[in-house]
Amino acid sequence: MAHNIPVSRPSLREFTSRFRPYFVSAAVFSLLVNLLMLVPALFMIQVFDRVVTSRSTETLIMLLVIAIGALLFMAFLDVIRARLLTAAAVSLERHLGPRVLADMIRNNAGPEGGKNLNGLRDVNSLRGFLTGPGIIALFDSPWVPIYVLIIYLFHPILGWVAIGGAFIMLTLAILNEKLSRQPLEAMQLESRKAGRFADQSIANAEVARTLGMVDNLARGWQGFSRSGLEKQLQASRIGSVLTSTTRLTRQSLQVIMLATGAWLVIHQEATTGVMIAATILLGRALAPVEMAIAGWKAMVEARSAYGRLDEMLSEEPQDEVVTELPTPRGDLSVERVVFGFAGQERPVIKQVSFILPAGESLAIVGPSAAGKSTLARLIVGLWKPVMGTVRLDGADIAAWPRARLGPYIGYLPQNVELFAGTVSQNIARMGEVDSAAVIDAAKRADAHEMILRLPQGYDTFIGEGGSFLSAGQRQRVALARALYGKPCLVVLDEPNSNLDGQGEAALIEAIRRMKAAGVTLIVITHRSTLLTNMDKILLLREGVIEKIGPVSELMAGANTQPAETRPNRTGQANKLYY
Repeated sequence: MAHNIPVSRPSLREFTSRFRPYFVSAAVFSLLVNLLMLVPALFMIQVFDRVVTSRSTETLIMLLVIAIGALLFMAFLDVIRARLLTAAAVSLERHLGPRVLADMIRNNAGPEGGKNLNGLRDVNSLRGFLTGPGIIALFDSPWVPIYVLIIYLFHPILGWVAIGGAFIMLTLAILNEKLSRQPLEAMQLESRKAGRFADQSIANAEVARTLGMVDNLARGWQGFSRSGLEKQLQASRIGSVLTSTTRLTRQSLQVIMLATGAWLVIHQEATTGVMIAATILLGRALAPVEMAIAGWKAMVEARSAYGRLDEMLSEEPQDEVVTELPTPRGDLSVERVVFGFAGQERPVIKQVSFILPAGESLAIVGPSAAGKSTLARLIVGLWKPVMGTVRLDGADIAAWPRARLGPYIGYLPQNVELFAGTVSQNIARMGEVDSAAVIDAAKRADAHEMILRLPQGYDTFIGEGGSFLSAGQRQRVALARALYGKPCLVVLDEPNSNLDGQGEAALIEAIRRMKAAGVTLIVITHRSTLLTNMDKILLLREGVIEKIGPVSELMAGANTQPAETRPNRTGQANKLYY
């Protein structure tokens, strides 16, 4: 039954607004903590102005008990504030992390793959900032003018010294922002480039070691890293100078405040307690500014990470109310599809149109770089055409919500992609394992016997990317994954590229079973051994359909026309290119 389902995708600003109670509570605790920060100054005033002059031991003990009690309560509130911010950080990563990962996968599955590869690192940067001293400095900074006002109430001259000191520290903070922001952001950019290059090098470690490319890759990484190190050195020089200047300024201001207070005491315009208290309050007032400058790198990283995440999530289209469509049967219609990559003048797919009724099979053949794999990605809705539409049961397949469409689609890419987990987890598409459905899919892929011969059968851990399996085994497990859940449309991109004779025989048997089950099947192949089991052949050359028709007609034409013989991966001549 069709019904409407509202789907909302909040922006990052809307998402973070959910954590407002954490920050409001932390601000309230900061208010109380900073009020209690006045206790040492008030204690100094009372001790010097009352206890010392009156020589009252009882008063001293009472003041000491009250001060220690207040400081213990302040420490308790400080712990609660830290735990609140930690809880906010953990909750942020728990809720934002899966969404960012999903968007990274979604974005990098597109034609312009390689974007936003540092989304989870940006989430970690925000989490680290929420648990670091930088955010504490932000909560405490509004109290700077309040502390200055209290000092002014002690004596106007002391207040003007405090105002001048606060102005100098604010100037240093602004100068730090102007001088260090650009080098720090440039350093982050270069570091991300070096990190991506290192990840890619490690992912291709086997070919790198075999072909003696290790030293070359290390030098390539060094080239990326060198620029980042130069920016880091520049930012570090600026930061160290400003941090030292800030510390020197704060200490000098405290000395000046103490000297000013002493001068007022000498001229009997202030008491000794006021002199000491004003010095303590000034140090407390300037501490958040000094802390912010010292942790400026983390603040810049968090701000940049927030901006990148906001941009990444804002690029995600908003889902409106979607009418849930009935279970698809498998009628496929490709209507004047055109597709090209950004920055390239010529499209890869040019006005491709064909219809494949439910239950029929189609073999797509053609020379290399003809656009076959690109067409496969368009058919399964992974990529969206620039022009034209791919329809499944009359609906635009690219607009169909993937979470709902996925169970009805089987896809085996040219480069087999498995995940760290067991065989059964991979066949079950890394979801909840339905043992009966997993075994059924393996049997329909004719891979059941092969899987049973593995060390732990279906529970065999295959390693990252299926590294513990051979190429042929990975391909057969991926075929079982494509058939999991009995999809109505299955697209196989060179499914026998890594198979031996036994594996290819199993593939042919799986194709026969899919046809008998009424599955709409598309197979991209360079080998003629699979063609006799298909209903139609589509010859694609330079992104254009050159021929399409029943297998019997096109195979008969191929046998009577001059053919461009090209060895396939088994070394046999291939007569598929007209």
